[in-house]
Amino acid sequence: MSVHTSSTAPALSRRRFLKISASTFGAAAVTACDAPGLLGTKRAAGETGIRTVATTCDVCFWKCGVIATVRDGKLWKLEGNPIDPLSRGRLCPRGTAGIGMVEDPHRLRTPLIRTGERGAEQWKSVTWDEALDFAAGRLKKLAETHGPETIAFFKHGIGAYYVEHAFKAFGTPNVAAPSFAQCRGPRDVGFNLTFGTNPGTPENTDIANAKTMVLIGAHLGENMHNSQVQEFGDFLRAGGTLIVADPRFSAAASKAQHWLPVKAGTDIALLLAWMNVLVREGLYDREYATKYGTGFDKFAQAIADKTPEWAAAETGLDAEQIRTTARLMALTRPATLIHPGRRTTWNGDDAQRGRAVALLNALMGNWGRKGGFYIPHYIGLEDFPGTPPYPKSARGKADNPMIDGKKRWPFADQTVTTGLREATITGQPYPIKAWVVDATNLLQAIPGQKRTLEAINALDFLMVIDTVPSEIAGYADVVLPESVYLERHDTLNDDCLKMAFLALRQPVVAPPHDQKPGWWIGKELGKRLGVEKYFPWKDLEECLRVRITQGGFDWNELKVKGIAQGKPFPMYEADGAAVSYDTPSGKVEFFSQQLADKGFDPVPKYTPPDPAPPGFYKLISGRAPMHTFSRTVGNPRLQQVMAENEIWLNAAEAKKLGLANGQRVKLRNQDGVVSDPVKVLATERIRADCVYMVHGFGSQSKAWKGAYKRGASTAQLTTRVKIDPLMGGTSIHTNFVSFEKV
Repeated sequence: MSVHTSSTAPALSRRRFLKISASTFGAAAVTACDAPGLLGTKRAAGETGIRTVATTCDVCFWKCGVIATVRDGKLWKLEGNPIDPLSRGRLCPRGTAGIGMVEDPHRLRTPLIRTGERGAEQWKSVTWDEALDFAAGRLKKLAETHGPETIAFFKHGIGAYYVEHAFKAFGTPNVAAPSFAQCRGPRDVGFNLTFGTNPGTPENTDIANAKTMVLIGAHLGENMHNSQVQEFGDFLRAGGTLIVADPRFSAAASKAQHWLPVKAGTDIALLLAWMNVLVREGLYDREYATKYGTGFDKFAQAIADKTPEWAAAETGLDAEQIRTTARLMALTRPATLIHPGRRTTWNGDDAQRGRAVALLNALMGNWGRKGGFYIPHYIGLEDFPGTPPYPKSARGKADNPMIDGKKRWPFADQTVTTGLREATITGQPYPIKAWVVDATNLLQAIPGQKRTLEAINALDFLMVIDTVPSEIAGYADVVLPESVYLERHDTLNDDCLKMAFLALRQPVVAPPHDQKPGWWIGKELGKRLGVEKYFPWKDLEECLRVRITQGGFDWNELKVKGIAQGKPFPMYEADGAAVSYDTPSGKVEFFSQQLADKGFDPVPKYTPPDPAPPGFYKLISGRAPMHTFSRTVGNPRLQQVMAENEIWLNAAEAKKLGLANGQRVKLRNQDGVVSDPVKVLATERIRADCVYMVHGFGSQSKAWKGAYKRGASTAQLTTRVKIDPLMGGTSIHTNFVSFEKV
């Protein structure tokens, strides 16, 4: 483990950014309980003084650089690494409360093997050898009988990298993350169809240099992606014009010059009307569209009747406000950014919604331009020497089979989680017999819990790797306790913002019990599965050191600083950045022939959302700045800031229903599913036809005592799901709820 010592903690800038420090909650000890997975924090024996360790956060996927301080052997505080481009010396509320993941009294502490029925949360504690031998034996037998492809691997985050590596080496191509079909996939596919590339992760949005920014359902400030939120602050301080379209008066809307309370599900109508104004009045970047675009005339013809007056009837907005905001966008182009958003699986037509957002950006001429989307560059490192290539599967992936001569979802360029779920249930195109689930709670992450449970009950084997006894763990045959990010090495983070860089995650403290890092689990499983040659290194520190050194970087310096910076690069076309469009035409496709060839609308079309049943409200959901969905709801520090979610209800509607602010209610959806009790937040900050909850609460895992039945679960109420026909995304805003008093 790399550390650098000092007599005092580093003085880092943090006062202007919301944070939760260790001192906020005092130094009270957490006592351990005797149930499986429960433990308290402890000090390293004999260690005195203060030391700091540079590492990276894992409370969300942003992976901010962290300076962790240990005092007398106990993890004391977490601060942003000032040289890291993702944190810029500051951490969000979740990042500073990462200590809570270490001290969580309900962590898994030993490997477990199921003894009762699936879902009964009955296990026996076993040794690592017993658990790994048992799991590998079951998996090898299934592979011998049915083929390694019948094992599906579900993941989230870079901690799963080496377990994924083991299963790819074993021969399965069926590796999926919910982040595609349940989060960013529709957005990425929409941009790919337009620009031939997409905003990536983190997004290449030049927020700080934008003069006008449009947020359509994007919740910056509640969606606490650190560097973006800091750039958002820079944008606002510089006097940028902010336009927010959202059914809810979000934190971002409170900073906007224009809030458009658009009816949920009608975003495409608004986007088409904005584009209609820009084209009809000649306000778009004509030079850019002519030089770099194709199919513009057909595009213009397709949107010719999508006037603000037409959109006003669909969206509930004022036609003149639609027209005014479109003109404002044109004033500052190309430094006008329509944010692509994230978690954009809302209505079942979201890839076309993403394409509409991309087309609006194209009218601004902002790709590769300052204040729009910059062109990123990445540091590429070679694999560890001697690592073999993965075997190729003759059967291919099971998630997206051919139907009538074409793929079920022809534009899905990553594995679709729900496609693997369907293959598990139907056995088509071939059966999935086992799931390995690493750091993703599928019962909260994938809409349609009943269907997920049907798939789980059809499995021959389920293994879960996690830090806490999440809901999915309750159904597992084997549960493996992973150490949290502050206790382990992980693979390098090689993301790119406005600099190319490498970031190192390394241990700060030791695991308090018998937890193991993901790389160790992957290597030990690989050994038992007969693919040890894919792990030609002693431990991950050796692997990382060799890769860093052969890439021309100083390993010892990286351990101390946590960040290795690459060479500067041009970000904008005007500065020499190479801008290309990897579409079939090699241009920005205003009219998409590839969509037309496969029977889809070449220009996005608007379909009205389903109406609410009488007495029901459309349920929409989102994020809170102090939580990462279900992952953090049991964090004892974050619970002191937000212990449960609330149901936002328009104040006038609450009065009609006789509901008071703070009153507990149950929610009943259109299919009769009833939630756990949740508090009403009666507010004027939301339209009268919808309600809103933060996603991730309402855990049904009794073993995860810190999260059990805190608030209500949006996943439980999401029983009607529409599937995006282009890429398989699953809708989360197509359900309705009514209220029952408690």
